Amino acid sequence: MEENKRKMQNVDFRTVAELLDFLPENQLAIVERLRELVFDCIPHVEERLSYNVPFYRNNKLICFIWPGSVSWGNVSTWDGVEFGFNYGYLLADEAGYLDRGKRKQVYTKRFYTVKDINEDILRDYLYEAAILDEEAGRKRKAKGKLF
Repeated sequence: MEENKRKMQNVDFRTVAELLDFLPENQLAIVERLRELVFDCIPHVEERLSYNVPFYRNNKLICFIWPGSVSWGNVSTWDGVEFGFNYGYLLADEAGYLDRGKRKQVYTKRFYTVKDINEDILRDYLYEAAILDEEAGRKRKAKGKLF
């Protein structure tokens, strides 16, 4: 008996390259620039697809890039690209640059063009997120836990 399962996403990528090939030109330009910033600021970061979008981690999840053309559940696609920090609540965001929405932990920023990306601010957040990740790694090692 075959069950009719509801698909949570409109796509199923095996690689980041497949995702990039799928994206509309405007979102592709944003995603490529955001990826460059992540790798510039956190050179040792590992990029993996999760939920069909790139997530970045070292000791724990650090951030992700979610193009609007990749849906999730009932949420239809949106314009632009969302950049998120998995532990955004730990970042010093006194200016309120990041969107908290109704979330407790993950904070995001949506970009509609490459020009919308304030690289100086985003670099500061990425450096801070990398420091928090390193601190988490040191704490785990001190407790003798494996990753």
